Amino acid sequence: MPAPGVNLKINGERLWDSLMEMARIGPGIAGGNNRQTLTDADSKGRHLFANWCKAAGCTMGVDTMGNMFARREGADPDALPVYMGSHLDTQPTGGKYDGVLGVLGGLEVIRSLNDLGIRTKHPIVLTNWTNEEGTRYAPAMLASGVFAGIHAQDWAYDRVDTNGLRFGDELKRVGWVGDEPVGARKMHAMFELHIEQGPILEAEGKEIGVVTHGQGLWWLQITLTGRDAHTGSTPMNMRVNAGLGMARIIERVNTIAMDSQPGAVGAVGQANVYPNSRNVIPGKAVFTVDFRSPDQTKLDRMRARLEAEAPEIADALGLGFEIEPVGHFDPVTFDPTLVKTVRKAAETLGYSHMDIISGAGHDACWINRVAPTVMIMCPCVDGLSHNEAEEISPDWAAKGTDVLFHAVVETAVVVPS
Repeated sequence: MPAPGVNLKINGERLWDSLMEMARIGPGIAGGNNRQTLTDADSKGRHLFANWCKAAGCTMGVDTMGNMFARREGADPDALPVYMGSHLDTQPTGGKYDGVLGVLGGLEVIRSLNDLGIRTKHPIVLTNWTNEEGTRYAPAMLASGVFAGIHAQDWAYDRVDTNGLRFGDELKRVGWVGDEPVGARKMHAMFELHIEQGPILEAEGKEIGVVTHGQGLWWLQITLTGRDAHTGSTPMNMRVNAGLGMARIIERVNTIAMDSQPGAVGAVGQANVYPNSRNVIPGKAVFTVDFRSPDQTKLDRMRARLEAEAPEIADALGLGFEIEPVGHFDPVTFDPTLVKTVRKAAETLGYSHMDIISGAGHDACWINRVAPTVMIMCPCVDGLSHNEAEEISPDWAAKGTDVLFHAVVETAVVVPS
């Protein structure tokens, strides 16, 4: 039986109310959220989500990485489930929608299926993936990476935050260590709804982004070692300035990215100098380079060029130099059949849409390794994300979730009543 017709849509007001209620947990200082992974706020948000799922008739499973799986039964319990989901954790100064829309949009799909009395052959499972953001614990998409076999669980448990607190210890402390082995679940398909986190959809006047590919990424951490010295009394020609070396390498990162156009980006978003005093020349600098491209060859070429040229910059200034990769995933091609399903859903609903490449990493990028996967995007105002000023409209949220609803129901197969 085909997916529901254009007249069947989710409850947009209920979805928006849920987004606003979740946003009350872990409020930021400027209207957004600070609900970092495995904090007390994250745990509180998880409990609210679990209660909502229980009220919607779902059973909840949790694996040993804290990934949450809310299951709505299908007519055929042996059929592989259709998965939806994203993440509830945020950046330290994050918005109310990044990741959260994909989780609560999935919850609204389940609620709408219940309201409409729609039964599906395949079970439907809604997921909250642990530590997608990777801010408190690097790398990003940590738990979905363990699920997909990219990372070992013991290695993930040993990640530490800036206070030296282990991921595994904090997962236990907040009470979200489940008993399911990570990665044991099998999927028929996986859908992730997300805000774009970029300006393209809004600029093009499109309501839906059909995500065909995801950019690959290299995070390269550089450590420069110089010599601490007084800023006022040390002659310029006698300085070994790690901050200066960092500045010149940052400029080189920009040059490498610009020379790799089109379809490549590069920047340094995390940078620290030591001892970080007003009147001390930095004796040490630690910073992370972020290169991205949907072209594997171009991505690897940017890394290789930096690894060749950055040591020359450091050497010219008399600095010690170290570089190590701290995050990576290859460019992603999402499942062509599911891409067509999403596109068809947008067309059925009469929503304007376009194919788009995800510029950010998402849990779907790892799950794509082990199951057919696709992403759906809605616009965000000015493309602003990872910022408390991140904003979307209720209409954008509802339309993105409508597309998720139709695509998931078609994939899960409606059972005639």
